[in-house]
Amino acid sequence: MLVGAAFDGFIGEDNGMKIEIDREDDGRWIAEVPDLPGVMVYGRTRQQAISKVEALALRVIADRLDHGESIPELHELFTVPA
Repeated sequence: MLVGAAFDGFIGEDNGMKIEIDREDDGRWIAEVPDLPGVMVYGRTRQQAISKVEALALRVIADRLDHGESIPELHELFTVPA
């Protein structure tokens, strides 16, 4: 049985990327960031799963930036004066 919940993640309260977190039958927690395909992790505790998925999401974002990819979700995070 999965127990689902959404959690406002690392980029801010109202404009942050959503973390979806569920508890599996075996007791493990699984967390993912749906806006970033492939960003999904398991943790022994809810907090561990959240921490691990935030870290992975930041790594994926950094990698995408390094490769010149646009990340629309970050437009509200950074501003460049005109």
